Amino acid sequence: MPALPVPPHISDATLRDSAHMAGVEFGSRDAAAIARLLVRTGVDLVEVGMVAGPGSKDADLVLATHEAVGSERSMTLVVVRDRQQVSKALDEAERLGVRHIMYSIPTSEQHAKLKLGSPSAKFLQTLARSAITQAKERGFHVTFSGEDGARTPRERLVPYVTAGFEAGADRFRLAETVAYLSPWQMEKVIADLTAIDRSEIEIHSHNMLGMAVANSLAAVRAGAQWISATVGGIGERGGNAPLAELLTSLRVVHGDTRFDLSHLTELSRIALTGARLGEAFQSGPTTPQAFAYELPGQLNHPEAYETLPAELVGNTRELRVRSRLTPALVTWALDGSGVFVDVDAFTSWLVERQGRDGAPLLDRDAIRKAAVDFQAA
Repeated sequence: MPALPVPPHISDATLRDSAHMAGVEFGSRDAAAIARLLVRTGVDLVEVGMVAGPGSKDADLVLATHEAVGSERSMTLVVVRDRQQVSKALDEAERLGVRHIMYSIPTSEQHAKLKLGSPSAKFLQTLARSAITQAKERGFHVTFSGEDGARTPRERLVPYVTAGFEAGADRFRLAETVAYLSPWQMEKVIADLTAIDRSEIEIHSHNMLGMAVANSLAAVRAGAQWISATVGGIGERGGNAPLAELLTSLRVVHGDTRFDLSHLTELSRIALTGARLGEAFQSGPTTPQAFAYELPGQLNHPEAYETLPAELVGNTRELRVRSRLTPALVTWALDGSGVFVDVDAFTSWLVERQGRDGAPLLDRDAIRKAAVDFQAA
């Protein structure tokens, strides 16, 4: 059995990436159970929740995970858009007792222009340096990402990663936000990053093309020290690298016996039940979840998030949401329907009804029907 250059550390993003898949919302009890089983399995770090500013909707998940496994075994994603927003987000992270943060920073020109308002590589580096410096001054362990990093050209990505480590970051995560690379391409990309002085590299792959595990192992062959996965592969845009397949591949292909695999089936059961996905989650481009979104930016700019268009494989783009309703989502759902309502008033009414009815899954047609009910109320 060929051993990997360095046995990888594993971080699991079920309580962040899976939890933000369209229509999926884990409760605190599920979060605690999943976190405990992940740690018993041997996962090094449990990624939980997302913070963009005060009043995080994921606060309960973060606190439940801290109570279950401790803040030193967990990491929370912090959105980066500008210096002032980062400061408020770090305030919230401190309030929640977070010690490990993972900065989500868009690096491709397409994502940077969409989310930061500028495709400038210089602006991107300046923003990353500022965010990392702020966090290190507060005592956080900092992982910074290349969101859509797999589609970011080498001449843009390598200087960005170099600047991040020079600013004091502890680890860099290459996010294959849009599944894009083959394993042999992944090795080349990661090799460029591991060549950076004092670099510690993590790979986070999505499974739209069915290569997330292969790409993760290829990244480690090229020197990456961390792999990010999710239970059952549950996650946005075709899913993530599935934890069970990853850990069993490490054992069978590379003889890695560090992990207790006996918890994997129970983990899958709890995650699938909590996500309300039935008995199995299928990854790839043909599933109902593959092109489903609950963020307005993803619905309005799908080309920035899709490996290939839904229509190419006979699939359709859809809204799926439970309690994370916003006026922007409602506006998208009602566009072209011929139903006209006061969007703010209707959204408040629908949020209240969702809370009362146990947050059933809503798609575009269900929101349109609810708008008719609102008109008649």
